Formats: sequence, structure tokens, C-alpha cells
Amino acid sequence: MDYLKETLRLIHILGGMYWFGAAMAMYFFVTPSVAATGDAGQQFMKYLGGKSGFSNSILRAAIASALAGAWLYWIDSNGFQSDWMNSSSGTGFGIGGFFGAIALILGIIANRSIAATGKLGMQIQGQPTPDQLAQLQKLQKRTATAMKYTTYLLILSAFFMALARFLVF
Repeated sequence: MDYLKETLRLIHILGGMYWFGAAMAMYFFVTPSVAATGDAGQQFMKYLGGKSGFSNSILRAAIASALAGAWLYWIDSNGFQSDWMNSSSGTGFGIGGFFGAIALILGIIANRSIAATGKLGMQIQGQPTPDQLAQLQKLQKRTATAMKYTTYLLILSAFFMALARFLVF
């Protein structure tokens, strides 16, 4: 048994599941709920983005999954040298990895925006100043855009990763 590959596969799958599930929950349920609940939702997001460590746990899972996946691809492709990369499986995993890599970059942007929003939220006492409000809206827009694209890229990545062995290119 190849313990390295099995360990990497476990890290890749479990990290990817956590990342995927958290991204789906945030985008489809938490964010709309926060928007619909006004000040209470903003208080919730202030805590979630600032003190809970949730977004950082997602980022750690995403990075671990991406690194393990890249390492697995490197092993399976014999250091990016083999004909396997041009096979249907290699191509499917490569496309999934490409979408996953872009999702990771956007996830980092979302994570930084969430952290900045939490930090700004902690500074606001009472009603935000016009400058704070503008900065908050800018961060929220950046977070929403990054989360949207991250979510859909993760769906594409999961599709290609799950079906790579069965696709024909």
C-alpha cells in the first residue's frame, strides 16, 4: 500500500469536502440570511468574520486540499512528464485542478475581505461614519463577488474531479 498517496488522497478529499460544504452553506444560506436579518445579521457576521475562526478554517482546508491535490497530480503524472496527463482522466483531473486553483485564489480574496470586514466592524461604535459605511460596503461587495465565483468554480472543480475517470475527451 502506498501510504503517501492514501494520506494525500484523504487530505485532498476531506479538505475539499469541508471547503466545498462551507462555501455552499455560506453562499446559499448564511449570506442571504444575514442580508435578510439586518442589524442582527450584521452582528452575527461581525463575530463570524472577526472572532470565530470559521473563515480561517475554510482557508486552511482549501490550502491543504489544493496542495495535496497538486502533489497527487504530480505523482500520477510522474512529475508532469507522462502521457497520463493527456489521457481523459489526466485531463479531467487537470481541468478540475485548474478550477480549484482559481477558486482558491478567490477564496483567499474572500477570506481577506471577511477579515477586514470583521476588523472594521469591531472598530465601529454605534452608527458607522460615512467613510466607514463606504468601506464596509466595498468590502461586502468584494466578499460577495469572490464568494459567488468561488462557489461556482468549486462546483465545476468537484464535477471534474468526481467524474474524471469516466469522462472522454
